[in-house]
Amino acid sequence: MYPVGRLLATSLAARGRPRLNIDDVHVSRHMCLPWELDMFFELNNGRTLTLFDLGRTGFALRTGFLDLVRRRRWALTVAGTSIRYRRRIRVFDRFEMRTMALGRDARFLYLHQTLWRGEVAACSSRSRTAVTDLRGIVPTDRVTEAFGTPDWAPPLPGWVQAWIAAEDRRPWPPG
Repeated sequence: MYPVGRLLATSLAARGRPRLNIDDVHVSRHMCLPWELDMFFELNNGRTLTLFDLGRTGFALRTGFLDLVRRRRWALTVAGTSIRYRRRIRVFDRFEMRTMALGRDARFLYLHQTLWRGEVAACSSRSRTAVTDLRGIVPTDRVTEAFGTPDWAPPLPGWVQAWIAAEDRRPWPPG
């Protein structure tokens, strides 16, 4: 079940915080709750994806990006994600999530998110997100122009470029 309570809390907290620029990092704090556990009593990988979704929501609210998307009647969709897990998050552990935009190509916005237990990185995610309308993917040139940042196109880090290249080699549709 989708954590509607967390979504509302995330939205309210983001609305009450200072506005961010597209290059800023959105930080949110969380606690691993008992119903988010897997059979080993640690944060479930599916819930981790959902929490990252909430981090992107907070980022989009604080940058004003979500307002733009709603005004234009666009939608946001995750077009791919890769997660690396390195440390466990157990019940009642407090952790911090950091969400930031890395850059874009012609079709996708690339985001990086991390979960931290104190000074220890527990996991990280990179995702590509598409802005869509009824005709399909909206080109990022059009999106950044509408957002008022037409020149925002930082070079993507090499590790992101390698991920994009690897994704492009995967067969589609899957066999």
